[in-house]
Amino acid sequence: MPSVSTVFHPREHESYTPWSGALPPRAFTHSSAQRKSLNGDWRFRLSPTADGSVAFAEDVYQEEGSWGDIPVPSHWALQGHSFPWYTNLAYPFPVNAPFVPDVNPTGDYITTFERPAWQDGKAILRFEGVESWFKVWLNGVPLGWSTGSRLPTEFDATPFLREGANKLAVRVVQWSAGSYLEDQDQWYLAGLFRDVTLVHRPALSINDFFVHASYDHVEGTGSFKVDSEAEGARVTVPELGIDIAVGEEVTVPVAPWSAEIPRLYDGELAVPNGERIPLRVGFRTVKMEDGLLKVNGRRILFNGVNRHEWHPDTGRTVDLETMKKDVLLMKTHNINAVRTSHYPPHPDFLALCDQYGLWVVDEGDYENPSETAEWTEAMLNRTERMVERDKNHPSIIIWSLGNEAGMAHPGGCDNIAAMSQWIRKRDPSRAIHYEGDWTCRDTDMFTHMYTWYSKVEEIGKGTEAFEAWGYPIVQAKDLEKDDHDRLKAARDNKPFILIEYGHAMGNGPGGMREYQDLFEKYPRLQGGFVWEWIDHGIAKKDKNGTRYYGYGGDFGEPSRPGDTHGVCDGLIFPDRNPSPGLIEYKNIITPVVITGEDGKITVRSKYAFADTAHLAFRWRLERDGVLVKQGTLDVPPVAAGKSTTVSLPNVEFPAGGEVFWTVTASLAADTNWAKAGHEIAWGQVRAADPPTANGYHEGVSPVINVDGSITLGPATFTARGQLVSLGDMPVEGGQLDVWRAPTDNDSGGEISATWPEIAKVTRDAWKHAGLNAMEHRLDQITVSDSSIEVVTRVAACLLDRGLATVYTYTADGTGLRVHVAVTPEGSWDDLPLPRLGVQYAFPASLAHVKWFGCGPGEAYPDTRAGARVGAFENTIDGLQTPYVMPQDNGTRMDVRSAELASDAGEGLRIDGSPVFHLTARRWTHADLEAAKHTVDLVPRDKVWVNVDHAVNGIGSASCGPMAQEQYRVSLVEGHTVEFAFALRPL
Repeated sequence: MPSVSTVFHPREHESYTPWSGALPPRAFTHSSAQRKSLNGDWRFRLSPTADGSVAFAEDVYQEEGSWGDIPVPSHWALQGHSFPWYTNLAYPFPVNAPFVPDVNPTGDYITTFERPAWQDGKAILRFEGVESWFKVWLNGVPLGWSTGSRLPTEFDATPFLREGANKLAVRVVQWSAGSYLEDQDQWYLAGLFRDVTLVHRPALSINDFFVHASYDHVEGTGSFKVDSEAEGARVTVPELGIDIAVGEEVTVPVAPWSAEIPRLYDGELAVPNGERIPLRVGFRTVKMEDGLLKVNGRRILFNGVNRHEWHPDTGRTVDLETMKKDVLLMKTHNINAVRTSHYPPHPDFLALCDQYGLWVVDEGDYENPSETAEWTEAMLNRTERMVERDKNHPSIIIWSLGNEAGMAHPGGCDNIAAMSQWIRKRDPSRAIHYEGDWTCRDTDMFTHMYTWYSKVEEIGKGTEAFEAWGYPIVQAKDLEKDDHDRLKAARDNKPFILIEYGHAMGNGPGGMREYQDLFEKYPRLQGGFVWEWIDHGIAKKDKNGTRYYGYGGDFGEPSRPGDTHGVCDGLIFPDRNPSPGLIEYKNIITPVVITGEDGKITVRSKYAFADTAHLAFRWRLERDGVLVKQGTLDVPPVAAGKSTTVSLPNVEFPAGGEVFWTVTASLAADTNWAKAGHEIAWGQVRAADPPTANGYHEGVSPVINVDGSITLGPATFTARGQLVSLGDMPVEGGQLDVWRAPTDNDSGGEISATWPEIAKVTRDAWKHAGLNAMEHRLDQITVSDSSIEVVTRVAACLLDRGLATVYTYTADGTGLRVHVAVTPEGSWDDLPLPRLGVQYAFPASLAHVKWFGCGPGEAYPDTRAGARVGAFENTIDGLQTPYVMPQDNGTRMDVRSAELASDAGEGLRIDGSPVFHLTARRWTHADLEAAKHTVDLVPRDKVWVNVDHAVNGIGSASCGPMAQEQYRVSLVEGHTVEFAFALRPL
């Protein structure tokens, strides 16, 4: 019989090997050497598998009809080919490393270019970023292949270039062995998504270089050296009088670089008669000292964000202007640090951080456990490429090994340790981070994510238990006591950073003030990084051409595995407009705190390096939100970490009303990131107590009409006590309301099963209790000489607990006073309410809102740091916050009075007794909850207005703690809650 054999054809994209044919990594730079951009329109064909013919790379290949054009750089899924796919926790293919599915979208690219007139040296093909595996041919000759999607790869094209036209062909495969290292919380988007360049390396060139610029904060001097193998190369920094050979070190007086004062010195690295490389040198020293991370001898506090690269139209293909906009938005909102989650960004972004001043945690392109020896080469390759590319940026003070990939378990290969050891040998001048190393064996800091306040405080005190969380290298319970004590002591001597916290998904995050208070109270707690910077919505248009933003599941991708709007969890919307969460964060992390009492103002600096000489202080005196007088305030410069107290001017103001001083600190002169007058901080001090009355006087008796209806002042009620008109304006509702369209942070998110503490305030708990479908039963109506009393019971089906609610109405001729008393029946201890107030429906003609209270933006009990007391106005439509996934929004806190009016000036006024929380919108709670996108919210023929006594806090329970107890609307059985307000027609 003939022999039978099985032949296996290994596929290159399923190799553990990270690359083949590539040149060693080196520093990124813009040098005098010529470059030819190959960006532009390429020919493109998408195939369903990676096993097709590679004949397209040959010189003689004739294109078929399936080819079209595609811009490079771009993602093919955003150019009409295939679909974007978002997953967070699950791989989008069966797990069987290093293998991937046969169905594997594969893009073939072709471009032609003329050989540049370069007479000597080499020509290098450089790819800044390709997802996830690619192979390159030049004039039909294979140059090599590579993985590591967000890292550069270079190939030597010199031997294969020819005069005239040259054909460059690239095959890009979406799923590869490298994909196992890249299961990050983001869209899967394949393609040539960063720049492609042909780079000239002249005969007299500088292949690589390493700038070393440290700062001695005691002596005020900087030590400077540049390492390079370029023969005869010299380094000059004219401003410092430096002219030295590479490898030579010099110490000179300098001003240091910091995120607060990003002092850079321009220099040049040059080979005589050859390549010249511009340098931007920042002197700074990073040290682990006294159990703290210090820069230039001082403890720093990270007021940071996690930033993915994103643009709603182009995905991770982000242009320089968009990068700059990110940096300027961060600076103008008091953010001082960025973690490049979860991969190295475009190198131009790091140059912007150097220039404008941001501390950077540069993170490796690595996520998900890979502890076997087969992955060691790939993981070290990714680490080396990141460090070598980015090593000359002073803004980078921490290298991050990757994200959420655990540690080696007994018997596993310790790739985390290998990456850490490689960095320590190559660059000991920076700290090392890796969140999964909770014993801190291989890292310089203890970090964690979404940690409860109580645990953070324990860590600050140094009293937390050593039990290793998550993926420990050793289980604490298995340690001998001596080892346990030694490891705990080692960790206790390292700073703690919340590398992710404050999950900014939808409305929120809440409770950030309490975290900041802990950071400032305990030196070991060195701040954190909010998750995350931007909503990753992808721009779409509805049938009417209205733009909105899609998320997971909106593009025809498979539903399993897949996630929905979890990718929209940023402090800015996809169009880069700030969310209320960013305004809140800015005011919590402000570097200047302004407080006061008894006619004096105290200015406290939270800067680590800068004084306040760059700030100008102004004051405003307002009565009921109306300006009385304003002026400048003479505040002497306050040194970093110090404070001063100055007197406010002696200004007379009218008696009565509510009077506030508002003091602001703004830029005194233009900076490179904002114009003079940009506000850094503000504080408010009450100058006079508010009046006890709200201008309402009882005195009108109710009248029972012939038809049984009841008239009381400007109001008309049905015989059952239902308010139906106010003056000439029809009214509906007027009943107790305890529901809100759940926010993302009400919904519990992915961690509710892991952290059951949040279950009692989640959407599901509220719905199980029927709070979204409360029934209202009339028990009694009493019309007396001076009032109408309506006794009701509000309760949900199936449950025996309820809310005994009594409405008492009185009037003074032009106004209607509403008093509400709510008494819980049964136990409500385990269930805080979403809100507690009264909802009305008014005519849709209402369009404008003026109010005196907190503003100008939305606020909730634990998200009100950005709201100040004043007089504000907006449209009803303008009160809405356009969260990508619609949810409760737009509440204005502590409103003293509000007017809602039509274009003709008709409407109503609401007066608090003393305050209420206001929400007004053109759709119901149910409409808001049912909507999946902003375009689903279609205005109805009414305006729904909530006059609330209390609203529940926001918290961060989409991934993190729920709203803290003091911010919940909690009821106690038998304890009556009373509140009142007045309605008056305009």
